[in-house]
Amino acid sequence: MKKISVPSLWLMIILVAFPQISETIYAPSLPDISSALHVSSNATQLTLSIYFIGFALGVFCWGWLSDLIGRRPAMLWGILIYGIGSLLCYLSTSIELLMISRMIQAFGASTGSVVTQTILRESVAGHKRHAMFAQISAVIAFTPALGPLIGGWVDQAFGYRAVFFTLIAMSIGIFIYAFTALPETRTVTTINKINVFQVLKRIITDKKVIAFSLLIGGTNGILFSYYAESPFIFIEYFKISPGLYGFLGIIVALASIVGANISKRLLPIYKPEKIIYIGCLVMTVGAIVLTTIILNGTSPNVFFATAILAAVFIILLGIGVALPNCLSLALVNFQDVIGTAGALFSLGYYIVVSLITWGMSQIHTGSLLAMPLYFLVLAFFMTIACRIFIYPSRLEKAISFKI
Repeated sequence: MKKISVPSLWLMIILVAFPQISETIYAPSLPDISSALHVSSNATQLTLSIYFIGFALGVFCWGWLSDLIGRRPAMLWGILIYGIGSLLCYLSTSIELLMISRMIQAFGASTGSVVTQTILRESVAGHKRHAMFAQISAVIAFTPALGPLIGGWVDQAFGYRAVFFTLIAMSIGIFIYAFTALPETRTVTTINKINVFQVLKRIITDKKVIAFSLLIGGTNGILFSYYAESPFIFIEYFKISPGLYGFLGIIVALASIVGANISKRLLPIYKPEKIIYIGCLVMTVGAIVLTTIILNGTSPNVFFATAILAAVFIILLGIGVALPNCLSLALVNFQDVIGTAGALFSLGYYIVVSLITWGMSQIHTGSLLAMPLYFLVLAFFMTIACRIFIYPSRLEKAISFKI
């Protein structure tokens, strides 16, 4: 059998990271977009939820197509559609057109997530795969922060439309890089085993896979809900500039990087399942701390803002510890249909992300307390789900064995 080519690590990082940059790059522009298009802040936050709806549809389409036409063609077509969507965002003159354009943009961008993960899962195995997911997670932890940093300064200097022009240029560069450097990793064996409904049945009857979907969707939902809500907290309440807001993202992203590195160092000591549980506990503690700080906050000063960032740091630290292991373990029993399984699995957890970011837009009232309470509820239920389905206690294991 022909040996599968392993793509460049940097190419994999870029392909899996650009969708996150596209999601967060215009977060600092949300207040400006509300003003320019004469709509409420809730409506502009909905463009983030819409993004994940398009993303969820896209991951299913591109994951399935990657089994049929190959990983490389699916990636290139997706990047092309992403570029078209970015152009339409630039040309949008109403919130309705912007939402449609964001869906198209997200539909194309999703290929970077699902196809890249498929390539990694089929070209790298075992402990090396866990370590590579952790390494990639540590590097791309900067991407949600890089987006606001770039977007904040571009918006401040040239206006929010220039942010979408930046994405057009980025799509061209990524397409050229992928076209020249991305090998095909799909095998003939994969082509002959595609049955979407059978794969779907296997997934929905696997309790662990469902739990992983909820955990991955939940952690990403918290992350992107933060980027949806935080511009209104820091730019409107604390009165900082969009450019300075972008720098705050770097501080917060360090938490994800540290968390991913901790996860990698814990792998020789603990099983990945236990590391996931540790990450969930850290998230919950961080949400409790954030809620407590805001309940006791007084006025929009630098000490209050710093305390909020410190609590968010703890939450994202937990995400950085848990997420790489969730991604690595989720589909270990689906190697025979990894493209289609990855498509269905990603569809599920991005629907969760979309619902959570939509929920954030619905409870947005201008109150600082909305976000921490929302995060606390989400982190608590994810910890419980992890304890039941991913890392059960000895007592639960014994009861399950007897049954």
